[in-house]
Amino acid sequence: MPGGRPRAFDPDAALDRALEVFWRQGYEGTSLSDLTAAMGINRPSLYGTFGNKEELFAKVLERYVGGPGAFAAEALDAPTAREVVERLVRGAVELTAGPGAPGGCLNVNTVHACGPDAAPARRAALACRQAGEVALRRRFEQAADLPPGQDPEVLARLVHTITDGIAVQAASGRTHEELTRIADLALSALLPG
Repeated sequence: MPGGRPRAFDPDAALDRALEVFWRQGYEGTSLSDLTAAMGINRPSLYGTFGNKEELFAKVLERYVGGPGAFAAEALDAPTAREVVERLVRGAVELTAGPGAPGGCLNVNTVHACGPDAAPARRAALACRQAGEVALRRRFEQAADLPPGQDPEVLARLVHTITDGIAVQAASGRTHEELTRIADLALSALLPG
């Protein structure tokens, strides 16, 4: 016996629209009304398909990491540490200030702009960022081209500091061109040669 009425909306498309809203407005700046309007669904459909706002955000964060933010995981496959760093820094510019980008990074914006009521969303974003930093440290530990004495853990933190800074600057209105020049300088200072 078939169970219930079929959905009248595409959950993947609705999730993509929720991602756009959270990215543009932040976790706390996004209301359920904003989400249902953008997703083209009512609250019962939102709750029935995605759970509450916090659960929806967790799904959005996962989609962000596997979608617009996928360049970060892909960068780890670069053959040298220098190329890994370059792909991460340039990818951060494209993600945060490229054509059609909402400005800034969903993950960074959530970590920096959440009050006590949004602590679970902040923890989810922090866990995601920490996992990325750990993966980068491990990649650096395997790199044969790091200069002698370079600490993979400190280098991973530094690279994340640079990419986070790019995201903050993009959210503040810096242009793609300005951020590209900043990325060029950061790369030449960080890994000369």
